[in-house]
Formats: sequence, C-alpha cells, structure tokens
Amino acid sequence: MNKNFCLIYNYAHHYRTDIFCLLDKEFSIDFVFGDKYLDVKKMDYSLLENFKKEVKNKVLFKKPIYYQTGVLRLFFERQYSSYLMLGETICVSTWIMLFLCKIFNKKIYFWSHGWYGKESPFRRSLKKIFFSLSDGTFLYNNYSRNLMIKHNFNQSKLHVIYNSLSYDSQLKERSKVKESKIFKNKFNNTNKNLIFIGRLTKVKKLHLLIEALNILKNRHKHYNLILIGQGESKHELINLVKKLNLLDVVWFYGASYNEAELSNLIYNADLCASPGNVGLTAIHSLTYGTPVITHNNFNYQMPEFESIEVNKTGLFFNYDDVNSLANNIELWFEQNQDRNQIRRACYKVIDTKFNPYYQIEIFKKFLK
Repeated sequence: MNKNFCLIYNYAHHYRTDIFCLLDKEFSIDFVFGDKYLDVKKMDYSLLENFKKEVKNKVLFKKPIYYQTGVLRLFFERQYSSYLMLGETICVSTWIMLFLCKIFNKKIYFWSHGWYGKESPFRRSLKKIFFSLSDGTFLYNNYSRNLMIKHNFNQSKLHVIYNSLSYDSQLKERSKVKESKIFKNKFNNTNKNLIFIGRLTKVKKLHLLIEALNILKNRHKHYNLILIGQGESKHELINLVKKLNLLDVVWFYGASYNEAELSNLIYNADLCASPGNVGLTAIHSLTYGTPVITHNNFNYQMPEFESIEVNKTGLFFNYDDVNSLANNIELWFEQNQDRNQIRRACYKVIDTKFNPYYQIEIFKKFLK
C-alpha cells in the first residue's frame, strides 16, 4: 500500500502502542491523534516513523460531543485516498469527513465499538446512517457484529478485530514471572486472592465486590482482595471497607504502569473480579493466566467480555446482583482446582485472538 493512507484517532493510548507500530510498519500509514483522553497515558510518538501531527479534541456544546481541529484542513491539504478513523458518532469532524469521502470518492473505514444493544431509537437511526456509509467497520467483538447484522448491515463490511494491549512486552514478563508469596506476606493468611486492575470509578461498581466479600466472610468463606488503580471512587470504597470491617483483607495497591510489578500481582492472584463493565481488565488478567468474573448483561458490557469462556477462563454473574456475584466466586473455587490448566486456557485466548498480530492480519486482509 502506498503512502496515501491516514489514520485519525481520538488519542494515542499507550496500550495501543503495539498495534499502532504494526500499522506503521505494514501500511506506511500517516498518524493523526487527538491531544487528550481522560487520564490515560499517551504513547511515545517517536516510535512511529509516520506520525504526522496532534490535533485538539475540542468539546462542542457539552460533553461528550467533540470536534477534532485541523482534521478537515488535512483532508484538503493532503491527497489521501483512504482514511481509517475511530468510529464515534459523537465526533462532529468524523461525520464531516464521512460525507466528504463520499463526495470525493475516497475510502473511509471505522475502528469502532459499533453496536452495544442499549441504543435508543434516535441513536439507532444515527448509527444506521453512520456505519452504512463507511467502506468497512473493524469491530471489537462478534456480539456487536451479530447485532449489526440483525439491523440489516452488510456483513461483508463488518470485520471482528478484537482488542489488545502491549502484547510483546507482556509476553516477556509472562515468560519470567513465577509463583511468589507476595499475598501471603501481605495478608499473613492463605486465602484465595481476588484482584481488580483498572480505574476505580463508579461504572466499575466495585462496591458490589466489597459487599460480596462481606457476604462470603459471613459464610465463613474468606478471600483477600487487591485493588490496583486510582480513581474517583477510592475514598468511598475505603470507607465501605472500614464499615464492613474488611481492612485486614483488602489492599488498595494504587496505580502502577510497571509491567513486571503488575505481572507478579496478576499471575499470583486466583481470580480477577470486575463487577461493572470489564473492558481491557479482562485482557490484562488473562494475559498472565488469571481467569475473570464479570456480569452477564452484555448490552452494558465492554467488548472484551467475549474473551471469557465459561468455566474455562472465567464466568458471569447476574447483572447488579451482589448475591449472584458472591455465589459465583464461591462456585468458581469449588469447581476449578487445577491452576495450571486454567492458566493455559487463559493464555490460549490471548495468544490466538486478543493480540496485535491477529489484529494486523485482519487489517491486511480488508483494508484496501
């Protein structure tokens, strides 16, 4: 492919470094990124040979609607024949680019969540127009693709690409990590260890996990809980832990971007629990061989729930049901005793689908 392809994305997320670098290598594609996204760490632009520029993500009217300044100027200044864009209907400049590409006979592809299943009638109509006009959409899971096919989208334009993290560096850590006494030394007990890694926000519903821990304690089933991350809900969660007298079995570890550190924590945990939407937490956990439990209302999930194979790499509990969460945590440890077998099953999911090498092959097959 010649140098007439441009990727325009809302932000250069550090965890997308591997796939961006592979796109850079395989397609010689120009990269344009928005300047900020929440408190997510930004990748190092110097790793990309074809990084072009950073544009501003400017809020219009009110959040979440935004506009990327300079993108339209790029359309007329550079004679790209094809664009790969983050497919967000809340981005006004993406809509304008979509119509311009149709008018000037250029290709435009979206990299998107696509359909969730919880859309209002207005949102469904908007998405119907948006995705139907694209030349192809790269989706994070089959669940979204199947929903879009039910809404009469052309299935030949819908390509499942899954998602990935920093796979190469994580594989190196996986090859080195070993069983350790990190939790036994911290808690001074031999309980099974539950872990969560991600931002401590309301949408993650971590209060349910702490309440489930208390339910299990009252059944004389004792577990430790490690929460890795920072966020708006931390103070509230600490207060809940104090109220339920669980301080001796809950560790607020804090945020960490040190992969060697994280690999040791995740590998030595027994089960990752994400009572709200699970997202990339599932990929990070499975990469180091730790299964995942999350809720079963897939319309309100992030696409990575599809990495969970029931009774192999994790399980699901009933949405917002703290008793179901407690019951399924207990059930998992009653039914799954071979920790090494579980690790192998977790690795397989990541190594076959949820990695940048799988993603780049899909891009190479369908980007034209």
